[in-house]
Amino acid sequence: MRLRSLLSLALLPPLDLAGKPVSVSKFEDYHTKFQSVTALKLDDAAYNELTVPPRNYSIIVLLTALEARFGCVLCREFQPEWDLLSKSWAKGDKKGNSRTLYGTLDFTDGKETFQRLMLQTAPVILLFPPTSGPNSKLDGQPVRYDFTAGPQSAEQIYEWIIRHLPQGPKPIIRRPPNYVRIVTVTTIVLGVLSFFSVAYAYVLPILQNRNLWAAISLITILLFTSGHMFNHIRKVPYVVGDGRGGISYFAGGFSNQYGMETQIVGAIYGMLSFATIALALKVPRVADPRKQQMAVFIWSAVMFGMYSFLLSIFRAKNGGYPFHLPPF
Repeated sequence: MRLRSLLSLALLPPLDLAGKPVSVSKFEDYHTKFQSVTALKLDDAAYNELTVPPRNYSIIVLLTALEARFGCVLCREFQPEWDLLSKSWAKGDKKGNSRTLYGTLDFTDGKETFQRLMLQTAPVILLFPPTSGPNSKLDGQPVRYDFTAGPQSAEQIYEWIIRHLPQGPKPIIRRPPNYVRIVTVTTIVLGVLSFFSVAYAYVLPILQNRNLWAAISLITILLFTSGHMFNHIRKVPYVVGDGRGGISYFAGGFSNQYGMETQIVGAIYGMLSFATIALALKVPRVADPRKQQMAVFIWSAVMFGMYSFLLSIFRAKNGGYPFHLPPF
């Protein structure tokens, strides 16, 4: 009986130990913490623990300097994008199927690591691939991402990360709704609708005015027939020097022109158009015969003078142009 009791006592410790849960692996331990934060906040010790081989997981570390005294504007601009990326990954990978962790090492917490890596700039992202398991890499050296192109979005960093991770399903980035933008757009739309509902009776006659649309059409035609699009496509100069200390307003040849030349020709076309419209529509409505005759002479003189000036421009651009009218 006593021997049986002693045997029972001798078997108690193994049974007790067998009843305790087996200690979780390093990845599972940190993955549990990763689920409750945007990214693991690391220091020198945690960084060394997570990045030292062997690793059967991938870890992506952002080395940054967020305090204002360091003057890293890029670090503070990118931090919300990094938080969004790591939080989206944690929510989409609750079971840890991708075996990937995200961590942030600030300069204040990891000065030794920054010195060991000889980092002179921040932020920098290091992606450590697994060194053991089916997706391991032999050297296990981290892949580095430098922000040479300025601030990057979470989507751009996400594309870079998945290119360097093993094949398999990856969590997607989910941006939270921008409620400020939604409210702003809704307010603007409602304001515009309210304005048109109130101003409809006043705006509709203006929009239905034939003279308004005729003027808009005429100005558009004059603008484009004078060479406005040619200037934008060819990036022509406004004016150039004539080599004698003066300014040349007109380019030689019919296939070249300057910016001011376009404006001058457009103004001439405009004057010719208004003179024609006045002679065709306005002058016949003048009741007084003497005033009507005077208006005919004035607008005819304007048309004759503008056309004469236009022909002189053609002759200046090409000396072989055969037509001209006095006085130009």
